Amino acid sequence: MRPLHYSLLCALLLLGGCQSLMQPPLLEARRIAWEHTPDGCQGERCPLVNIDTLEFAGQPQLNALIERQLLEMTADAPGAPLPASLQAYERNFLAEARPGWVSYLQAKIRDQHDGLLVLELSSYLATGGAHGMPGRRFINYDRELEKPLSLRDMLLPGQEEAFWKLAEQAHRRWLAAGQLDGDADYLQTWPFQKTENIALTRGALLLKYDVYTLAPYSSGHPELTIPYAQLDGVFKPQYIPRRG
Repeated sequence: MRPLHYSLLCALLLLGGCQSLMQPPLLEARRIAWEHTPDGCQGERCPLVNIDTLEFAGQPQLNALIERQLLEMTADAPGAPLPASLQAYERNFLAEARPGWVSYLQAKIRDQHDGLLVLELSSYLATGGAHGMPGRRFINYDRELEKPLSLRDMLLPGQEEAFWKLAEQAHRRWLAAGQLDGDADYLQTWPFQKTENIALTRGALLLKYDVYTLAPYSSGHPELTIPYAQLDGVFKPQYIPRRG
């Protein structure tokens, strides 16, 4: 008769194999990229639009979501009407642009795991001034539900306050890592803020902030991380990556 621990080990190995087989295949994307300047313009000061995005075969809903969110990142005011397409945005921008104006838009795969596709969208717009404005946005796409997830979708009922306490702890760790936790002026100027810009990456939950939120422009986009072990009982189990 085989020892109990041997039978248990076999069962765990079998379960692990079944879980692996249950994982959906990774989505593959086709990169679509171009850069244009106004016709006939020459020189370093020519306005330009650079687009670097993704298209997923057989995923029209996901492709439309990516394009719409990239277009939202071009809006210069809340509620401003969006162009009909990236091509229309490019035409409008180049028609109105002055020398030195540039616009960059990018979509890339940040991670894929457990039926989730995590995309990171980036923008950079320079229309005069000392520097341009960069932007970042995440899409956490649930492939089974065929929809992007909001923070509310991820949280268990009644756990929003607990989540933001964990985020504040992550902020304190970030300050300590940069040796900023003892700088009273810095803490007063750049206090903790909430963000909806969250990514369900494989290793940890990531919170990414725009420039001028937690730090000055020169610090770029601050990133806070929360280990998934801290999110047990806070996040819905299906949105905590499986351990091997």
